[in-house]
Amino acid sequence: MDKNRQAILLMKERKYEEAAKLFNEIIEENPRDPIGYINFGNLLLDIDEKESAERFFLKAVDLDVNAATAYYGLGNLHFEQENYQKAQEYFQKALESGLDEADVFYLLGLSLQNQEQFKLALPYLLRATELEPEDIVYLFQYGLSLAQSNLIAEAKTVFTKVVAMDEGHSDAHYNLGVIAAFEDDSEKALEHFNQALAFHPEHYLAANGKKQIEKFLEEN
Repeated sequence: MDKNRQAILLMKERKYEEAAKLFNEIIEENPRDPIGYINFGNLLLDIDEKESAERFFLKAVDLDVNAATAYYGLGNLHFEQENYQKAQEYFQKALESGLDEADVFYLLGLSLQNQEQFKLALPYLLRATELEPEDIVYLFQYGLSLAQSNLIAEAKTVFTKVVAMDEGHSDAHYNLGVIAAFEDDSEKALEHFNQALAFHPEHYLAANGKKQIEKFLEEN
């Protein structure tokens, strides 16, 4: 096993000091290879040393302007700091540099979603679901951006698929309840709010939705 693979394995086992020693040796042996800096940056990000991680990722980009995984690391770093505009820029650079993975599309979509650019988020979240069709988290967030973009019929289809995959997905049931209320189907709305509360009794939004629907039904 080469040093790089060994160091990554140690990092996965949370043996950070041993991994760091190997990554340092790799960088000393190949100072012009961006891979060592990227992997060391990932380790530093894992242990919440964000400033140091950023320096390593930027060094990798300095060595190779198309170091896609370095841009991805920088995107993750800024996303964790809730600096979504900067995260967006780096995730876009990762894609432009050839990193065609579901997680990059998903995090880019979330970065836009967190900036309330819901329609711009849609193609990236959709692509994430295409690459990982069984990932329910990707699918739910895609549905959420559809709803936030007022594409209600499309959102309903996605949330329905989510609850088909996971009957206990309380947030999907809540959103289906909201859509049913929007469609003036109070009975269906109440059914979904009740299902959300059955799986998550402390779901405040579902509890409030149920209260409002029950009040409406009593008065009508």
